Amino acid sequence: MQDSFVLNVIAQDAEAVAAKLRNFGMPSWLSPGRAFDIAFTGDPIMVRQGVRATVGALPANINVVATAGRRKRLLVSDMESTIISCECLDELADIAGIKPKIAAITERAMRGEIAFEGALRERVGLLKGLPVSALEEVWRDKVRLIGGAAEFVATMKAHGAHTLLVSGGFSFYTVRVAAMVGFEAHQSNTLNLDRDVLAGTVGEPILGREAKLEALERALKEFGLDASEALAIGDGANDLAMIQRAGLGVAFHAKPMVAAAAGYAISHGDLRAVLYLQGYRDDEIVSS
Repeated sequence: MQDSFVLNVIAQDAEAVAAKLRNFGMPSWLSPGRAFDIAFTGDPIMVRQGVRATVGALPANINVVATAGRRKRLLVSDMESTIISCECLDELADIAGIKPKIAAITERAMRGEIAFEGALRERVGLLKGLPVSALEEVWRDKVRLIGGAAEFVATMKAHGAHTLLVSGGFSFYTVRVAAMVGFEAHQSNTLNLDRDVLAGTVGEPILGREAKLEALERALKEFGLDASEALAIGDGANDLAMIQRAGLGVAFHAKPMVAAAAGYAISHGDLRAVLYLQGYRDDEIVSS
């Protein structure tokens, strides 16, 4: 039996995109003016390429999604620049007065130019002696949820999905973000302290690219699921292994190499787009 696919389009002005795609088929609206599906027959790769060429410069998320098992039963999500809008380590560096130096290392690690684990040790080492109170200051002044984060997690949970937050960041933040958004579990790294200042070291082993993949694998085994039933989402190179393993691996506003290597990409809009990607309609989305 041949697999069935739909073309999924999400855009701020989806009406304009739909008008360009009238020859591809009739849209089935998931969110009026924002997201629609078009059922099609033919080769998925060729259809996607043709649609992207037709849409041209209009900003839109264009993905081809299998209809079977479209709504996933496990969510494994990165935190920084995926669920929250900032990189906490960079914001700690801002308090220390060395943000440009540390942010440059962060950027290289997220682009996959340097190994995540070594980059994390280097950045944390530069923060040695920073008062522990800076952690709370970043939480209070800088940590903000990306639009749709609470609805994204709540809707998947309401439809039976298990949810796990995995971060190369720090437990000080993941425990709070997980509670705020509604993740059932979280995993991250630990900052070592020297009384009331940062010791400049990280608890070992460091949770990086392979550890995120291992977290996904453990969750699949725990819940008796196949990888095809999982959704993994993130923006950096350390997310790529889990993104490529999951049945729905989403690069969210990701670095170019991650977006190019992932099966699916959301480059416009907020996290509600990942619900539309799974075929949820507006009246099925759980409000935060």
